[in-house]
Amino acid sequence: MDNIDRKILAALQENGRIKIAELAEKVGLSATPCARRVANLEESGVISGYSARVNQTEVGLPVTIFVAVELERQSTEGLQAFEAAVRRFDQVMECYLMTGSRDILLRVVAQDLTDFDRFLEHRLMRVPGIRNTRSSFTLRTMICRNVLPLE
Repeated sequence: MDNIDRKILAALQENGRIKIAELAEKVGLSATPCARRVANLEESGVISGYSARVNQTEVGLPVTIFVAVELERQSTEGLQAFEAAVRRFDQVMECYLMTGSRDILLRVVAQDLTDFDRFLEHRLMRVPGIRNTRSSFTLRTMICRNVLPLE
């Protein structure tokens, strides 16, 4: 990946709907080589997809909760089973395997506290292998970046 690829990625992170002609001009290429580079970045997996950023509050999911999960065992099978179960929960936006005393960190969205309580009781706590959970509710988002620093 060279400087032009980085410029392409930076421009696409800023505006994923940019037209190839405009992108090419922005990075100093003609349209055909620019389109070829974008295709190569997609095929190699550097660009993993395109999506719209949706305001979670505007769609009725204003509450963000971070849930730290401690598993009974950290075996490969246990982690795979947990991951497979949590993948089915639409409220789980992100799931990370962590170091330290908590094995897993989830970012969960909810309509309100009652909605989160239902999620905990009827979904998450029914996943086998969980020893303990600890939830932290966000008060407000201070920084939320969707653009990687490529410089």
